[in-house]
Amino acid sequence: MKATYRTEPHNSDFAIVLDRAQPDPATAKSTARGNPVAAMQTAAVKVEAQYHIPIARAADVEMLDGLLRLKSNPSRSIVITDVMRRNGTNEITETYDSTPSPERAKYASLAHGAQFVEVKVDPDLGTVKVTRVIEVTACGKILNPLASHSQEIGGVVWGIGMALEEATEIDHRYGRIMNANLQHYHVPVNADIHSIETIFVEEDDTIVNPLGVKGMGELGMVGIPAAIANAIFHATGKRVRDLPITPEKLM
Repeated sequence: MKATYRTEPHNSDFAIVLDRAQPDPATAKSTARGNPVAAMQTAAVKVEAQYHIPIARAADVEMLDGLLRLKSNPSRSIVITDVMRRNGTNEITETYDSTPSPERAKYASLAHGAQFVEVKVDPDLGTVKVTRVIEVTACGKILNPLASHSQEIGGVVWGIGMALEEATEIDHRYGRIMNANLQHYHVPVNADIHSIETIFVEEDDTIVNPLGVKGMGELGMVGIPAAIANAIFHATGKRVRDLPITPEKLM
């Protein structure tokens, strides 16, 4: 993955350009965050090292909001684009090799978590209500808390739908899907969702990449159906292994 800091003449803005044509693992599923962020961080370090504030050591300079500034005195700063033009360049490129290292192969370095679920089961009707969910996730350094919490909440809702409602009905005579629309394919709505608490356990994992950033992707969903099935078993003594868990399977 290659990151380029680029500025245009007579323009005070600069852009970060990611070249995804470099040989590296696919930027897909839960790796879509770690690979490009590592490349950008590596390029940022190069900017700090090569174009630091005059009379300051590169190690004493940090980059933030388009500025190079002294760590000890943030009021002393200079615009990155001005420094680049002063040095006769409008582009800084750095390549980060995101191929897993032999050292990383020794560890389980992906995000992981645990799900805790509370359910209420109507003994007469067999209906299940998920009254409380706690989702605990360890996924490295959190870059955007709001987006990360929203991602986990969405995953929990998705998992509730997978466990209790969502099913593809097929007409086996013709091989056609009979509920190929939201009128007949049931997904959770607001009335189905109650308390959801998401907790992040931050890790300083510099083995996975220099910033310790990991993808979270589908992690919020994968454990929820199993947690719901276990909670139903604890409440009713009935073990259901076929999703979705409908009232007919509990009666």
